[in-house]
Amino acid sequence: MNRQAKCKTPRRPPPKKPPNSQRDPVGVYLRVRPLVAEDEECCIEVISSSTVQLHAPEGFKVNRNGEYKETQYSFKKVFGVSVSQMELFENVAKPLVVDLIHGKNGLLFTYGVTGSGKTFTMTGSPGQGGLLPRSLDMIFNSVGPFQAKRYVFKTDDKNGMEVQCEVDALLERQRRENNLTVPKTPSSRQKVDPEIGDMLKPEEACKADGVDEDSCYSVFVSYIEIYNNYIYDLLEETQEDAIKPKWNGGGTPVRQNTEFIPPQSKTLREDQNHNMYVAGCMEVEVKSAEEAFQVFWRGQKKRKVANTRLNRESSRSHSVFIIKLAQAPLDADGDNILQDKNQVSVSQLCLVDLAGSERTGRTGAEGTRIREAGNINQSLLNLRTCLEILRENQMYGTNKMVPYRDSKVSHLFKNYFDGEGKVRMVVCVNPKTDDYEETLLVMRFAEMTQEVEVARPVDRPICGFTPGRRHRNQAFREEMSQRLEDRGDAMSALNGVVLSLPPLPTSELTDPNDEITIPRLIEALQNRQRIRQMMIEEFNRAASKMKSMLQELDSNVISKENVILEQNGRLAEKDKVIHSNKTEIERLEKTTKMQEHKIDILQKTTKIYEDDKRSLQQELETRGHRLQRELSEKRRMEQRMQGVVSDTQHKWEKECERRVNAMQLEMQNKLWVKDEKLKQLKAIVTESKTPGRPDPQPRQTQPPPQRPSREERPSREERPSREERPPSKRSASPSPVPTTTPVRPRHRRSRSAGVEKWVDHKPPSSLNLGTVLQPVIPNAIQVSAPNEKALSKCDRYVLTHQEVASDGEIQTKLIKGEVIKTRGGGQSVQFTDIETLKQELATVSSRKRKSSEGAAASGNQTDGAWTDVETRCSVALEMRAGSNMGPGVEHHGIPKRRKP
Repeated sequence: MNRQAKCKTPRRPPPKKPPNSQRDPVGVYLRVRPLVAEDEECCIEVISSSTVQLHAPEGFKVNRNGEYKETQYSFKKVFGVSVSQMELFENVAKPLVVDLIHGKNGLLFTYGVTGSGKTFTMTGSPGQGGLLPRSLDMIFNSVGPFQAKRYVFKTDDKNGMEVQCEVDALLERQRRENNLTVPKTPSSRQKVDPEIGDMLKPEEACKADGVDEDSCYSVFVSYIEIYNNYIYDLLEETQEDAIKPKWNGGGTPVRQNTEFIPPQSKTLREDQNHNMYVAGCMEVEVKSAEEAFQVFWRGQKKRKVANTRLNRESSRSHSVFIIKLAQAPLDADGDNILQDKNQVSVSQLCLVDLAGSERTGRTGAEGTRIREAGNINQSLLNLRTCLEILRENQMYGTNKMVPYRDSKVSHLFKNYFDGEGKVRMVVCVNPKTDDYEETLLVMRFAEMTQEVEVARPVDRPICGFTPGRRHRNQAFREEMSQRLEDRGDAMSALNGVVLSLPPLPTSELTDPNDEITIPRLIEALQNRQRIRQMMIEEFNRAASKMKSMLQELDSNVISKENVILEQNGRLAEKDKVIHSNKTEIERLEKTTKMQEHKIDILQKTTKIYEDDKRSLQQELETRGHRLQRELSEKRRMEQRMQGVVSDTQHKWEKECERRVNAMQLEMQNKLWVKDEKLKQLKAIVTESKTPGRPDPQPRQTQPPPQRPSREERPSREERPSREERPPSKRSASPSPVPTTTPVRPRHRRSRSAGVEKWVDHKPPSSLNLGTVLQPVIPNAIQVSAPNEKALSKCDRYVLTHQEVASDGEIQTKLIKGEVIKTRGGGQSVQFTDIETLKQELATVSSRKRKSSEGAAASGNQTDGAWTDVETRCSVALEMRAGSNMGPGVEHHGIPKRRKP
């Protein structure tokens, strides 16, 4: 057999309750207390019957920017300063009393800061009774005629109720009266405490409708307080009650010496229906509203109160007044209470006066008062935490544990929030500016409490007896008493007739010849016979009348039986209709459950979609912002680049113009030098043909090239490298650079077929640098994107690629290749050479100045022409491609023409 694990108590299964998906929100009402002084500043304004507005007092900054903030709060109903206690009871507590009489539970508690009017709202004052005395008065006005005798209902120790017969109740009543130490006088019950007298006016009495007359009722009250998170019974006899004089047999009071015993705290327990109750709490059966309120006032005097700065009699504990109503149906005859414990229905109404939340700095509390205030604030904070978690579980579908056990207040009312009755809260506020911060917190808590929903209580099941049996039993008793009265009248009439017979005369015969006595006796007997005959006739008339009455009653009974049979038939039909309606209701409930399940699934799916939509919207907004930033950055970059391009283009235009001018001057100088050389050569030739001189040796047609002097050689910076040769210096058809890449000999076009054709691929993004020397490619097909048609017509391929060099200048690369036919019938390009065109600044190396006299003496006119200062200054510098010199550097060569 399976054994349970050690140190684990098996969990008791929860009671089976009828499913109820209907929920009602917690009803929160607001009551504004009037100001003590009329000229005092008010921070609360009633806007409508359900809305109030809070104004921050002068000098109080709510926002960080120092602005005042006005906040509005909505409630189920708002009661202003002029509202009466009767109007408040009609809207708040009366529906709970009606539910109590119909077998449903209710919870009503007042909440607010110290001095906001919670105790006045709950208890009231003479002439202005609060919610509690009005509730008691309404209960007894409704069920007073149907109350059971005392001790018919008897409480047990497990929050249950038992029913005993009237004989046992009588014995219980006698036993308890005999055990009383102090005899009660008849006037003691009628004596009312002057502090609670005249709480209600007779014209303000109210009564509930729809009271079940076929049941008997009994009211029990109990009064507890929660002080420092401990529960104490205020109706329990303390030492002060025990030291009262006790009576001996002679009638003189006797005092007993007893030691002072402090009150013991009570514990919370759970009954078989999982309802919380205070174990060992005294429950007093009361039969009138005055008696119930006297019991309440007896416990109210024991409640913990203290004098603080905020209130002269400030409550230091939470008080709970519990009204328990027990009701049981009458039997089928409508005469006695049904002796069945399962048919007893117990409902209760809890009226809670919570202690005020306060700050110890304002109250000036010290020692014990600080501890009391801390426990009060902690219990209220735990109540608020429980309601917040309940709200979160209901709104978001979570399953967080509600910490009911952290405080006695929340633990005691756990069943109400789980669906054992309606919950109502009256929020009391003081509109003075000193309580603004506490009032703000109270408003937020009250507004959050309205979002908590409590399951609607289930109606009490109806017993199977015929309704109206109490009334029928009472009518039957009245009829029987009337019959007995009629029968007694008839018997008294007959007895009167019998007693009215005339007496017989004396019948003594003294003489046999007496003729007077016998005739007199005969006459008397005849008279009596006549009266007897009249009596018989009267009796026969009465008998016939009685017979007719009985026949009439029998006919009435028969007709009533027929009516009952007819009603039973109708009742059977109604039962069938009810059964069909029940089956329909069950079907609809199943459909409703299924639809609710679908609704829950759809709500969860909608929530997921909404979250996804929200996240996607946020991502879309983020990307939109990023795109806007990138677009603005792009616009700024485009504007900046346009500015740079325009500036560069302007500079290069100036540089090109300067270079063209310099080139023209250089060409003019060269032509002038050539003219001079031709003149010198002509002079030499003329001199050589002079007679008397021998003919010179024949000269070569083309003299060998002479190596230029050191000054004429370009410097290393000016010498273009193999990859940096200017395009103008190259031939029209550049020779291929030898490379290590193998070239397939197959499918090559014969070069003897004609001149090579090139595919000049220049992308649309290529910039025109505006240089004078540009690469020239003959027989080229210019394309912006390569295509098969262009490649099939050409043998060579060149791609123009531009990029920014490390020095910030734009360099151009000419990537060359050969077009080869593939086996599949297409074309492929094999790259064989890369030429790089750069622009760099030409730096002139330092040369030693040589005089022109030496050159003239040597006779070398060419060398002297290039090394002469005047000649060198008349030559302009050329900006070569790829030089480090930018367009901003300008070199001016001023030509100095020699005089002829």
